[in-house]
Amino acid sequence: MRKGEAPVRSATRSLLAVALILHGASLSSALFDGGGLRFGFGAALSLTLWLAMLFYFLESFIARLDGLPAIAAPIAALCCLLPWLLPGHSLPDGDTRNWAFRAHVVVAMLAYSLFTLAALHALLMALAERQLHHARLSRGLAGLPPLLVLENLLFRLIGVAFLLLTLTVLSGVFFSEQLFGKSLVWSHKTIFTIAAWLLFGALLAGRRAWGWRGRTAQRYTLAGFVCLLLAYAGTRFVLEVILGR
Repeated sequence: MRKGEAPVRSATRSLLAVALILHGASLSSALFDGGGLRFGFGAALSLTLWLAMLFYFLESFIARLDGLPAIAAPIAALCCLLPWLLPGHSLPDGDTRNWAFRAHVVVAMLAYSLFTLAALHALLMALAERQLHHARLSRGLAGLPPLLVLENLLFRLIGVAFLLLTLTVLSGVFFSEQLFGKSLVWSHKTIFTIAAWLLFGALLAGRRAWGWRGRTAQRYTLAGFVCLLLAYAGTRFVLEVILGR
């Protein structure tokens, strides 16, 4: 590390920690408005960017990620306002009083947001790799960490998101009656969610057994994310999938 870089990195990390706390407090207030649970497009995007900055903050203690926070921070600052501009829909009081249901919703929201982040991360890696192969790395991507660092971060993102998706799938399959008041329905939503779970599970297994990486990892990540989009029907996934309405 060059002389003088340590104080700058420490100050930057401190500012990022403060921004995360303020963004998190604002997001929590918007999601749990008046004791209920409210969710919509604004909250989904804000949560995704908050998680992105949280991951980059934690990863900064392990590796240098100077370029990633610089890209995500301005977008996260704008998205912080979205839950108030686009408040979305309140979930029924009868459902939100059930702690198990609320936990199920929050875990599903976190899984969806992390997989969204992983898909964006995979696209960023593909773009950087393409420019490197043509020896024309743009100024915006020149400050990114090495591809190996980005790839390790991608798999950590997918690993955490896969764990959360597993909890979501298992609770939905085995406790549907208690959570939703009705038995599990094998609709296209359920099928595509399980398909996404299988794709991401195969990717993690392939990484461990055969060292899958690069374009293979990017393709599996994007294919799994497309399955989630088809299952969750975009930003209304909580209302349509979890509530089945």
